[in-house]
Amino acid sequence: MPGGLRDGTEAKIDSTSHESPGGPSDDRHLHHITTNPIPDFMTMFRPITVLLLLGAASPAAAQAYGQMIRGISCDAQEGQRIHIHQHLAIIDHGKPAAIPAFIGIPASTRCIYWLHTHTPDGIIHVEAPMDRSFTLGDFFAVWQQPLNRKQAATAKISKGESMKVWLNGQPYVGDPAKIPLTAHADIVIQVGPPFTKPVPYTTWGNL
Repeated sequence: MPGGLRDGTEAKIDSTSHESPGGPSDDRHLHHITTNPIPDFMTMFRPITVLLLLGAASPAAAQAYGQMIRGISCDAQEGQRIHIHQHLAIIDHGKPAAIPAFIGIPASTRCIYWLHTHTPDGIIHVEAPMDRSFTLGDFFAVWQQPLNRKQAATAKISKGESMKVWLNGQPYVGDPAKIPLTAHADIVIQVGPPFTKPVPYTTWGNL
């Protein structure tokens, strides 16, 4: 490795002129190599590099490292100021699309976002330490999935198809990303055909 040894130390060359018994020598030198430990700069600057890259990285990388998303932070524990739940179902051409468990709970960082899931049943948990409103678009941002009138996560319309959105059993014609996450909001997004009027979600239990 140029300028250093393989073990991360720096080589210094000490050229000292010596005279032979017969007189000075112009070209003969003894080279004393000394090794001094030098900092491993790659290790020192790795955390800084990661933070700098996060600024230009994908939103998915931001979630993986627990960075703030839309003003929603990833905290050490669930907030208690707001504690409400919603149910989301995405129907992709007649088949339920997966809404995974542990959305908003990064595997690589010990924290939990204010919007998250614990189970793969479509129950959204809103547990925040402050008073503020949230939308379905906020949840999809934490989930790192697209949401608009043409696509909801993996459910995407093709030519000749459409999307229908239902909120609390009633058709919703606006931007699905703007649906407010109120207590026990029942949200169904269908991409199709086929389309069927959804059955209201009532299995709230103690939520």
